[in-house]
Amino acid sequence: MLAAGDSFVLPGLFADAVRVAVPGAVVRELKLPWPDQPFGEIAEVSEASGTENQLIEALSGCSALVSQLAPVTEHVFENAPDLRFVGVSRGGPVNVNLDAARERGVVVVNAPGRNAIATAEMTVALMLAVTRGVPAAHAGLAAHKWQGELYRFDCSGIEIAGTTVGLVGYGAVGKIVARILMAMGAEVLVYDPFVAEDELPAGIERLDNVDALFLRSGIISLHARLTPETHGILSGERIALMPPGGFVINAARGPLADYDAIVSALRSNHLAGAAFDVFPDEPVDFGHPLFDLLDSGANIVLTPHIAGASQQVARRAATIVAGEFARFLSGEPLRYRLS
Repeated sequence: MLAAGDSFVLPGLFADAVRVAVPGAVVRELKLPWPDQPFGEIAEVSEASGTENQLIEALSGCSALVSQLAPVTEHVFENAPDLRFVGVSRGGPVNVNLDAARERGVVVVNAPGRNAIATAEMTVALMLAVTRGVPAAHAGLAAHKWQGELYRFDCSGIEIAGTTVGLVGYGAVGKIVARILMAMGAEVLVYDPFVAEDELPAGIERLDNVDALFLRSGIISLHARLTPETHGILSGERIALMPPGGFVINAARGPLADYDAIVSALRSNHLAGAAFDVFPDEPVDFGHPLFDLLDSGANIVLTPHIAGASQQVARRAATIVAGEFARFLSGEPLRYRLS
């Protein structure tokens, strides 16, 4: 097996997990340059790291591959004739040509939900940071300023307890966020056309109309998958439906939100704040007006797409695909098979 890791899911984490799941497995390690170098499109796949030729050379004689970001393209499949199993330690295997895998009878598995807990916790952290103005307060002290004025009524934030929070999407991440917010005393509303009313725990209200969710919510948090239907679901028109002084949070996918509309709503003070871990373009375009607002002191909290990054996630991802490899070898049904 080739364990093609990177500086997040380390090659050694893959190798250790495989050796535990399959004692005696012979594992070769390769380290890809992400995140020190951004991932990107390689041939027909995306969000990939390293090169096709580097991967082909490392796969020589290997029947299995586990990786998070290796570029498993048609060219790689053509030049790795021994390959029979690919374990992708992420939810969206966009770095693998699944059609090429199917044509060659190569089994591909993924690791859905690996980062749900980390992303949910980060979402709540962003929510707390922006609703209580934590970054600005920290920046003042870092600049040796005692900002007593932050105790003014018009400068103080809001509590999550008693606030109506609307969740767009109720998948693996949304469920955890909802549970945390309910424990904090929030009123939680959910819009997700794929979730039935009886699937929700007591105390959470499901709405059939996304506009109604915006009308009633002081905080909107995005947790939907990116599809043609959800692209731009956080639009200027829907922001205008929110009560004045609301907040928006996005730690899911950048294109779910219209960032130009959010900037306009922040400038007009219709929105009191916004927090983002994801952006329409990554790495970000620092020329976007969002960063002009940030420089002017607007209540914006930004992080560079790190919500899903925790040490537990890296270990969990390696363990999931190693377990699938063990089931593959023993002929057991696979839990997360894609091809």
